[in-house]
Amino acid sequence: MKNARRPEGQTSAREQGDSRTGAAFLGTDNPRHLRVIQAVKVRPVPREELDRVAGCSNGPALVADLRALGLELPCTRLRTLDRDMFETFPGVYALTPGDRRKLNAWLRQRDARRRQS
Repeated sequence: MKNARRPEGQTSAREQGDSRTGAAFLGTDNPRHLRVIQAVKVRPVPREELDRVAGCSNGPALVADLRALGLELPCTRLRTLDRDMFETFPGVYALTPGDRRKLNAWLRQRDARRRQS
């Protein structure tokens, strides 16, 4: 089966890239989000630790929320062995350099608004 041809001058979604890549971080007041942001600013955080830091049992849902607000927060799967010597692939979340820039810009704006109030 052949792929449909694109009309002249139009590019595919793959060629255009992700439209959210350059989006600014919209910010959040959610305490769980703020705890997750603080934790990943310090160092990469495994999913289990993310649950403890956030105070919830579904850290990936919080990460999905933060991604919807404009952060990338990629998850790297590391190969490790559990206590029974079985291979496991736990996820570790970390900020990208772009995420750090977005967070710093948002924090500057938030602090400036607080000083004006």
